[in-house]
Amino acid sequence: MKKISENTVGVLVALLAVFLFSSKAVIVKLIYEFEVPTVHVLLMRMLLALPFYVGMLVFNKKEKKVGLERKHYLWLLLFGVIGYYIASFFDFYGLKFLSASLERIILFVYPTLVVILGALFLKTKITKQQVWAIVITYFGVILTFASELQINHNDHLFLGAGLIFMSALTYASYLVGSGWLIPKFGTVRFTSIAMIIACSSVIVHYLITDRQSFLNYPSQVYWYQLIMAVFCTVLPSYLVSYAIQKLGASKFAIIGSIGPVFTILLATIVLGESITFIQSIGVVIVILGVRIVSKKER
Repeated sequence: MKKISENTVGVLVALLAVFLFSSKAVIVKLIYEFEVPTVHVLLMRMLLALPFYVGMLVFNKKEKKVGLERKHYLWLLLFGVIGYYIASFFDFYGLKFLSASLERIILFVYPTLVVILGALFLKTKITKQQVWAIVITYFGVILTFASELQINHNDHLFLGAGLIFMSALTYASYLVGSGWLIPKFGTVRFTSIAMIIACSSVIVHYLITDRQSFLNYPSQVYWYQLIMAVFCTVLPSYLVSYAIQKLGASKFAIIGSIGPVFTILLATIVLGESITFIQSIGVVIVILGVRIVSKKER
């Protein structure tokens, strides 16, 4: 039996992580149907996820740590706040004004941002394959987005789009930073600490800005929150770290461009969101871009 290469495993893990993360937007829209404030959605998600991260950190004390210094912990603190707290807040708040499909399309501008940030701050070389993958992928994204603008006349569309773009920028910063930090901390340890920091940040946010009870919602809200915490937060966060370790931040981010495809399909099935012919063409083009980046350069 032919052994599966590490690159192939990395691509498969990345695709699973992207699918699970892409499901999150659909679940958030379901929760918003019960008029739950953004800060409560974030808080319940993080409170349910926090025990998993603490447990993983405790049970993985023996994970190898390479040359850790104080500055590495400070960078981890920064990226924990940026990557999973600030990025999540912008994302969840933006979802109040956009469809799940449009949110995912805008959010996946981040592969371009990852490549640019990597080139600027880490001196990462941008290959021809990455350039063509980005061009093809984002041509598809632009087609899909333009079609949505024609059929959706929501007054807050651009506000929502701006919030989602800020989420993409902050998440891209996290991906670039985690690319060189993960080998020093180890995958599980890095992800656990980063998410504990993000959980703590959300709790502080709630205590400062809200403090209203979040225990009086219908039972469906808490089931949705549990599903989102375990399958759309905890599990994919570790899968993302693993994929980045195997593929690198830039390649993972471009593979992640298939996220809009997953979200559009789920939103159509679960939320009843419609997809136009032009959007369908855009989806096919996005898939083509992902296929290109998944192949090794010869």
